[in-house]
Amino acid sequence: MMKWIGNRISFKDEKSRLTIVILPEKLNWFKPLMLAWLMMWYVVGAAVVWSYFSMKLTQQELIIIMIFAAFWIYYAQRVTRSYLWMVWGKELIKIDEASLSVKRSIKGYGKAKQFLVENIKNIKLDVPESHSFMSAWEAAPWMKGNERISFEYLGKVIRFGAKLNEKDAKLLFNLVTKKIEDRLKKTKN
Repeated sequence: MMKWIGNRISFKDEKSRLTIVILPEKLNWFKPLMLAWLMMWYVVGAAVVWSYFSMKLTQQELIIIMIFAAFWIYYAQRVTRSYLWMVWGKELIKIDEASLSVKRSIKGYGKAKQFLVENIKNIKLDVPESHSFMSAWEAAPWMKGNERISFEYLGKVIRFGAKLNEKDAKLLFNLVTKKIEDRLKKTKN
């Protein structure tokens, strides 16, 4: 049976495995606005491509179009990914006897990365202060947001728990650290 931490995190704690699903924020009012902005951005891109191929442009105008195209591609990719995440995204975390697995999935697509529990070090909770610039930046609906829980794994920092509020992040942190500590005790015995 699934249990819930807040409105976005569900988990199922079985004897041999803990399964956690983190959903994106429910911003139903913002989805149509973001889709409209995204479609407008694609129309602007199409107009730029059309002008590049159909108009006689000076060298200076070609340079301006190329710079704008780089800017356009960057934001088209970022906003498209944020929109797809908002509509179909979720994070899947599984902790079994020997490993922790993290998968960022959009409509089922995504690759799970596995980490051996014995190599996980320094699990941290990273929540920005409530009135900081970072907190305000992440509150923007078009931002996917930073992950709240991190750990070191063989010299790399691995993160999960995107855009969780402080209360949910702390509850998730406690759940994950307890399960990992339990797994480590079992492997040492």
